[in-house]
Amino acid sequence: MNPAIHALAGFAGWTLLLALIMATIRMSNLFGGAKIPINKFSPGGEDLPGFGHRVTRAQMNCVENLPIFAALVAAAGFSGQFGVMEGTAMCVLYARLGQSIVHMISISPAMVWIRATFFFIQVLLMAWYAVQMLF
Repeated sequence: MNPAIHALAGFAGWTLLLALIMATIRMSNLFGGAKIPINKFSPGGEDLPGFGHRVTRAQMNCVENLPIFAALVAAAGFSGQFGVMEGTAMCVLYARLGQSIVHMISISPAMVWIRATFFFIQVLLMAWYAVQMLF
């Protein structure tokens, strides 16, 4: 399988896994006697303590960035330019995994810097792909 397609599938799979974790936390919170009605929960996870809030935000970060990566992979595929991504597409996935894992572990200033570094790697690579395909 092409590395860009593999990275895209991994990115989507990771996003789904985080959604499952988030849904499990929500359901266990609901059935565990939470005082928040099912139709009143915060989509940003602010109503969940600690890990629940962090996993919700990590999943939303994936949802926000997956379409950009998917569009770039699609553009590369449709234009026959997969070579632009071939050597580094998996780096986007690894940086995404790192960003999410760090986000779920802690929101301390040091961890936020690490998370930002992983995010910056993704953004730089995706910008590089776009520039390479356009010019």
